[in-house]
Amino acid sequence: MIKMIALYKHPENKEAFDDHYFNVHAPITAKIPGLRKMEVTKIVGSPMGGEGKYYLMCEMYYDDMDSLKAAMKTEEGKASGKDAMSFAGDIITLMIGEEVNE
Repeated sequence: MIKMIALYKHPENKEAFDDHYFNVHAPITAKIPGLRKMEVTKIVGSPMGGEGKYYLMCEMYYDDMDSLKAAMKTEEGKASGKDAMSFAGDIITLMIGEEVNE
């Protein structure tokens, strides 16, 4: 499986971020064709103590790279990307990972 990973740094206004993320952004993203599973994790700390660098992580699973690429070209994929940039463009890091089963 391939997954798109979105890491969000701590927003200035966590309440406003959470409201937009969970009530607007996540529902848009959940509608992307080909998305197999979406897991959202709120980061609660660091093993070294303190709050850590990141606030939230979202992992979006697809069958393979071709499925991910096709999903990003859909209207829903474009809407999700546009929305992410509108409310979190300065605090989001996106990456693609491949699950390794050993």
